Amino acid sequence: MRVDELGRMTSGSEPLKVVITGGAGFIGSNLTRYWCQTAPDDEVVVFDALTYAGHRESLVELEVLKRLTFVRGDIRNIEEVSPVVKGADLVLHLAAESHNDRAIVDPLAFVSSNVMGTAVLLEACRRGNVTRLHHVSTDEVFGSLDLDSPSRFTSESHYRPRGPYSASKAGSDHLVRAWHETYGLSTTISNSGNNFGPYQHPEKLIPLSIIRFISGRKMTVYGDGENVRDWIYVTDHCAALQLIARRGHAGATYLISAQNELANKEVVMAIAELAGVPGSQIEFVPDRAGHDRRYALTPSESLLDWGWKPATSFKSALRTTVEWYQSHSSWWGPLMPGPGHRVLDGKEGPDRLGGLGTRN
Repeated sequence: MRVDELGRMTSGSEPLKVVITGGAGFIGSNLTRYWCQTAPDDEVVVFDALTYAGHRESLVELEVLKRLTFVRGDIRNIEEVSPVVKGADLVLHLAAESHNDRAIVDPLAFVSSNVMGTAVLLEACRRGNVTRLHHVSTDEVFGSLDLDSPSRFTSESHYRPRGPYSASKAGSDHLVRAWHETYGLSTTISNSGNNFGPYQHPEKLIPLSIIRFISGRKMTVYGDGENVRDWIYVTDHCAALQLIARRGHAGATYLISAQNELANKEVVMAIAELAGVPGSQIEFVPDRAGHDRRYALTPSESLLDWGWKPATSFKSALRTTVEWYQSHSSWWGPLMPGPGHRVLDGKEGPDRLGGLGTRN
């Protein structure tokens, strides 16, 4: 494996050793599936701690593949990480805590996983002569936009995280840049909006809404429901990640957006329609602490120049997602918590998981 003068990978037709951290999580398992389908000769290693959000069941149909290996380990433990990444051509870093409600309840867990975990991985990659590390981040690091503003975040936008989760991801982004500038580690970063699709943990807005509606229960939405997110179907995100990992310039940051700006209540109402339930099944509850009003990204021109564009419309992808959850209760059923479980939004409030509330 070699890189050109711009730090881009030049593998030709050689198979790659690809390590995906957090590969049993939502985006990670979808990326693993996408990579195995589009690059079947590559050796893919999934490294995952199998916390509450990581599930071997999300990879079950892939584990028969001879070129896929699963390793259970903690991203914060350099003794566990180092032998996995040593000599890898690509490391795609998706292992992270990502649920805002949980971050408000237990912020130090997010600092530990997202900041310390990233630092440990970077050092393991430096020592292990990894050719390229790609770090997957979020639009939340840029802060919040006004609803009536025409502005969108760009790769030049200043970081203004407003919550423990986004601050921990901002910290991890800075560490990736530091290892590139200080040690010459070849890295790229991408920031995307809210992903949705199969295998997403039911604590998140879209799967939670689907499950509540098909279970005959009301869906709770924070505040007035006008908070806007930039939605992207997970497979479209995976296609962009593969392009960036292979063709991105070392040290560069890329923004991934399908430019689907929709308010939370619009999304939940669309799910209700697809599930065949009335809008009266939506209930608005007191807002979450530090709830960002709007995220919106301008996709990087390089991605568009490389031929990337969303392959699926939001409406079509949402229908596919609803149908997947309707037919895969055997996957999400065991993940639902029992009675009395609470995730607080800065105070005692609605039961966000046991009572099936919202995240976004």
